[in-house]
Amino acid sequence: MTARPVLLFDLDGTLIDSAPDLAGAANDLRAAHGLPPLPHADLRPMVGAGARGMVGVAFGVAPGDARFDGLKDAFLARYAERLLHSTRVFDTVLPVLDTLDRAGLGWGIVTNKAMRFTAPLVDGLGLAQRAQVVIAGDTTPHAKPHPEPLLEAARRIGVAPTACAYIGDDHRDMLAGRAAGMATLAAAWGYLGQGEPIEAWGADHVLSAPHQLLQWLDLA
Repeated sequence: MTARPVLLFDLDGTLIDSAPDLAGAANDLRAAHGLPPLPHADLRPMVGAGARGMVGVAFGVAPGDARFDGLKDAFLARYAERLLHSTRVFDTVLPVLDTLDRAGLGWGIVTNKAMRFTAPLVDGLGLAQRAQVVIAGDTTPHAKPHPEPLLEAARRIGVAPTACAYIGDDHRDMLAGRAAGMATLAAAWGYLGQGEPIEAWGADHVLSAPHQLLQWLDLA
């Protein structure tokens, strides 16, 4: 690798483990409807799909269902109350970020999570002052898998999209990265969803653990 790329990370499931609070909010809402809690193992895979995924698993409804909007709003209200109760940066990701910072390699965050949740999360977890850019799901008119959020991140950092690599744990991340002309790396430690297996996403590389990113960058 002649020049190391600027790294852009997805947030949930890639940099941070937000599953405990998202799953907790879903079970809080189930309790309010007189339903028993679901195992976190049932909820965790759909964390990357946000409120749509959580409400879908917890109540079996999808966008377009008459109950969906009300349940989504109620879920988001409960999630806002417990945003940082148990959410943490992955323990295995922290040393990777430390190495990037020591090496002077810039990195940013591009997530589909709305900024009203993203901003307090990245600030509360100590990432806001480290990331060169933070792009949320409502920063641009489009969300992933559209490439615009990634293109906007590159514009704000001041680099060409082709000088960036995007790391994420969802198929949509790979679609967005490819459409933006970026290298794509799939984070196998993440939530991964319930669709095609990670090997079928078309990523340039599949990383089984965060430290493999440093190997890919020739920093390990």
